[in-house]
Amino acid sequence: MTDSMKSDVEELMPKLLPVDPCDADDFDPSEPPRNPQEYLRQVQLEASLCPDVVVAQIDPKKLKKKQTVNISVTGCQAAPSGFSPSLKWQQQQVSNFSEIRQSINKHRSHWKAKSLDENVILPKLDDEEGWKKFCLGENVYHDTVPTSNENEQPGLDYIKVGFPPFLSIVSRLNQATVSTVLEFLINWFEDRDFVPQLGRWLYALLACLEKPLLPEAHSLIRQLARRCSDIRASLESKEDEKLSALNLMICLVGRYFEQNDLADDD
Repeated sequence: MTDSMKSDVEELMPKLLPVDPCDADDFDPSEPPRNPQEYLRQVQLEASLCPDVVVAQIDPKKLKKKQTVNISVTGCQAAPSGFSPSLKWQQQQVSNFSEIRQSINKHRSHWKAKSLDENVILPKLDDEEGWKKFCLGENVYHDTVPTSNENEQPGLDYIKVGFPPFLSIVSRLNQATVSTVLEFLINWFEDRDFVPQLGRWLYALLACLEKPLLPEAHSLIRQLARRCSDIRASLESKEDEKLSALNLMICLVGRYFEQNDLADDD
């Protein structure tokens, strides 16, 4: 991975913060990541241990198929003045996202062959409640307030705070699982607020979503962009910590996945 990919992952929490070089002194790769910056550093460490071999996985049949896409044409709400990102910012996010997708594909086989830790038990494909708890954690799922100890050491109890989308986890998800979990989380998001755990998983699942998209995936990502725009329109301040993550989701759907009618024009 390149250093340019840092800015992308920073926004998953969702507040956009610069990486402080001093923070690197506190990073312990043997400990669970405490924030997106540490997650990226762990991903970079994982990637550095992988063999430098690229295997293209392209199904020519998918490229030849004529797809009939049945999706809603409803657009996003216009962003309040000053809340939408610049075109240059959007282009940079798309470039970073593309690099992350390439890195995931490059090392997928390596990490899929790795054994998961004993405490990582993936839910069954159709276990909607199980996937929501796995990704978001029981605190978010049950809308409970974490204890003071959990606030001091977030990420240590993954059952309560949710499992991060480690490469060793997302690399073993097939396309059916990626689409299904994406649907579970987006549907959960329809009547709830944006939270950091949701942002991390949405970004990771979108990074694993293969193109060309199936009709169901088109509908899902458009639903995601519209929901993000609804929440963005309700924000009262440009300093709101959710703004950069919401803009990122709208940007990826509109620009990278070419749902141009949903993209911000600024």
